[in-house]
Amino acid sequence: MTPLRQKMIEDMQLKGLSDRTQEAYVRAVRGLAAYYGKSPEQVNEPEVRQYLLYLKNEKQVAASTCLQVVCGLKFVYEQTLGREWHILNFVKSKRGRKLPVVLSQEEVKRVLGHLRRPHYRVCLNTIYSCGLRLLEGVKLQVKEIDSSRMVLHIRQGKGKKDRYVPLPERTLEQLRWYWRRHRHPVWLFPQRMEGLAAKKPMDASGVQKAFRAAVRESGLNKAANVHTLRHSYATHLLEAGVHLGLIQQYLGHNSLTTTARYLHVTPQVEHGVTETINALMADLP
Repeated sequence: MTPLRQKMIEDMQLKGLSDRTQEAYVRAVRGLAAYYGKSPEQVNEPEVRQYLLYLKNEKQVAASTCLQVVCGLKFVYEQTLGREWHILNFVKSKRGRKLPVVLSQEEVKRVLGHLRRPHYRVCLNTIYSCGLRLLEGVKLQVKEIDSSRMVLHIRQGKGKKDRYVPLPERTLEQLRWYWRRHRHPVWLFPQRMEGLAAKKPMDASGVQKAFRAAVRESGLNKAANVHTLRHSYATHLLEAGVHLGLIQQYLGHNSLTTTARYLHVTPQVEHGVTETINALMADLP
């Protein structure tokens, strides 16, 4: 590891950035270094400008990827190297606003029904029924189950926030059944093949692959991934009449605006509004 990368990582740790953000920023700086074949310390501002134009015009990277690269370069040059470069504040990359892919309740059951391996099936059932992110589900620990209050304690989720989410009885039954198969003292989904000696949970990429395989086998023609289960959970709660503010708490969203996007993918809500509007306007002359 180069001294620059080491210092950058230490700076990010002091700043309190998450592990995933740190990895993304290091990857962004590594890409710049590989493009020019020299240390980022030797790259000047016009070269950074040219590299960003290359990403936008030739590679045509997604807006979110470009934004991530800019943030990574901005961090290393401004925070670690102490260089205030105009180009890093000038570049703007607008992210498109896309509605999330959502599965119906029947589609969720259909997909999950194609999961044959117990560790994948129980993990993905838990992710859906509790509205979890992939890593939140994979990294669940035994101590985070509060069966007396029927909640899961999600520790240090996105943004390093703790939250509680309702734990359905059926999910608790499945978790207990699966835990009795391995009885690991820490992890609900321990690393495979390691048994009680496992020091970390199973690999998240394996869960994602298993889900995509189940989607294919189910014949579902939607671009669904594990995060789709979280979108579906929120939408199904909204359709069932759960208050938007509660859904925001369960998902761990900072802003109600983020949660409100599920209003746009909920036919039942729109249908109810249409009926209300028709009733209000029925007596118009």
